[in-house]
Parts: sequence; structure tokens; C-alpha cells
Amino acid sequence: MTVKGDEEMIINTLLPGWEEIRQKWGWFLVLGITLIVLGAVALAVPRLMTLTSVLLFGWLIVLGGVFETVAAFAARKWIGFFLHLLSGILGIVVGALMVTHLNAAAGALTLLLAAFFLISGLFRIVAAVMVQFPGWGWAVFGGIVSTFLGVLIWAEWPSSALWVIGTFVAIDLLFRGCAWMMFALAARQTP
Repeated sequence: MTVKGDEEMIINTLLPGWEEIRQKWGWFLVLGITLIVLGAVALAVPRLMTLTSVLLFGWLIVLGGVFETVAAFAARKWIGFFLHLLSGILGIVVGALMVTHLNAAAGALTLLLAAFFLISGLFRIVAAVMVQFPGWGWAVFGGIVSTFLGVLIWAEWPSSALWVIGTFVAIDLLFRGCAWMMFALAARQTP
């Protein structure tokens, strides 16, 4: 067997479905470019991005609470009616508090974001090192950046809660976009 044949066999063994990924590399490139554009926009207006994120999240919780409350009344005879109803009401109240108290919600979400960046960054590092797909170094680098951002958020809380969410989400979007672009280009070039 040739070196090229060995490489193809290894890729197909380690990454099932690689041929389909390779054929659709352009979609991954579009994903990467889209994430980079979104990240650049978010980086230009970090405070607005923070408040918009909190507001959107709050309204999603309110909407979920409303639907859960309606669903509870639709199944009134169910034994779990009261728990279902209380869960829906809790969603409405928590979402309404977030929407009406954006600064406090931003502070609380800042801590959640710190946990998200730490865990997702570490996960990406471990996954990329274990699988070692083409362009995996970029995913490791992006994971290191996400982990670092999580540590920074934690260290600066609560003083920077109004701008840090938007800024760090923007940075994460930029690096994720770069990682997907490198993945797409590597998929295009592999046999």
C-alpha cells in the first residue's frame, strides 16, 4: 500500500463519514466565515451584545414558562400538574426578573458564562487531542483561548459584567470561526 493509501485508510477508520465531510467542506467554510462575521459585529458593540443576550435569554425563559403553564392546564388531571404549573410560573417570574433587571441578570450570567467557557474550552482541548482530526491544532488553540476567557471572567467579576459577556462571546465566535475554516480547508485538501 502507498503512503497516500495508508493515510486515507487511517482517516476513514478514525473519522467515519469523512468522505461526506470532505465533499461538503464548503458548508464548513461558510460556517467559519459566518461565525467570524458575527464575532466581529459583537466585538464592535460589546455592551449592546451583553444587554441583548441577557434580554433575549430572559424573554426565552418567559416564553418557555408561558408554554409550560398552558401545557399544565391542558393536562390538569395529570398527577404532575402542580409541579408542571409551578415550573412554568417559575420560568415566567425568573424570565421577567431578567428582563426587568438587566444589570443583575448580566452579573449572574457572567458567572455562568465563566463556567461555560472553562468547561467547553477544556472539552474542546481534550476532544481535539484525542481524535486529532485534520486541523486539530486550531481546535486546541481555540479551547485554550476559551479556557483562558473563563478564568478572566471569573477573576474580573462583577466589575466588568456589562461588557465582558459581549466581548468574550465575540472572541469565542471569532476563534470558533477560524477553527471551522481551518477544518474546512483541511477537509478539502485531504485525499
